Amino acid sequence: MYHSGFVAIIGRPNVGKSTLMNAMVGEKVAIVSNRPQTTRNRIMGISTQKESQLVFLDTPGLHTPHNRLGEYMMQAAKEALQGIDALVVMVDATAVGKQDDQIVKDMSAYKVKKALVLNKIDLLRKDALLSLIQRYAEAGYDDIVPISAQTGDGIEAFKQLLIGYMPEGPQYFPEDAVTDQPERLICAELIREKALLHLREEVPHGIGVEMMAINKLSDNLTEIHATIYCERPAHKGIIIGKQGTMLKQIGQEARADIETLLGTHVHLELWVKVRENWRNRMDDLRTLGYERKE
Repeated sequence: MYHSGFVAIIGRPNVGKSTLMNAMVGEKVAIVSNRPQTTRNRIMGISTQKESQLVFLDTPGLHTPHNRLGEYMMQAAKEALQGIDALVVMVDATAVGKQDDQIVKDMSAYKVKKALVLNKIDLLRKDALLSLIQRYAEAGYDDIVPISAQTGDGIEAFKQLLIGYMPEGPQYFPEDAVTDQPERLICAELIREKALLHLREEVPHGIGVEMMAINKLSDNLTEIHATIYCERPAHKGIIIGKQGTMLKQIGQEARADIETLLGTHVHLELWVKVRENWRNRMDDLRTLGYERKE
């Protein structure tokens, strides 16, 4: 008998949802950073075993939107909850607050198998973890699961638990598939990830990446042209850096990840352009891949 199904991962920003999905899949299919709202789209990650397939839906962190991009992100999270077989609600065990409590309460109403995941237990004392488990004991979840997505602690046992949640079903994706994202979108996200890792606090939310061209020049060389958009002229200078040092660092680190993804050498050309208030302009959102489904 084959068991398969769709699992949505929900929580506020920065609780480790993308890190969890990458750990479950065994490959990097979602970018990660310590910046809120790193994930902007619903991202699929696929974990295939001999007799089962788990299809994870990583979602943007739940927050109150302040622009059209934020509204798009919350719509993406909402849509990910449709037609799922299991729900994973995730909290950062080191920083649980009122927003987490509200999300845990709201999500408990969904009539599917549900696991409440307490992440980052490697940074938590045992007595604090036990207190947290007790806090949520009556929250209405099938299981409360302590893990560390970063270190891998508890990941394999959690995967087996989720497989047990799955109904009998088909293999939805080929055995070697790990995501449904097109390569050009993954490349754009890898560039944005490196920008998030290095830029100052005020810049990352206003960063977008447009893929201008991907040209396979030979079996061993791919040429990529991409533009990083920011919202203010001052931010452009920060992204480029003194004598281009910041942009060069972003490009070098992104190129290394893209080469791993594509399996070829990559020549990466990056430009930086100011596009004021792009997060509120539908044409710009569509250009950068944030397409609302009507």
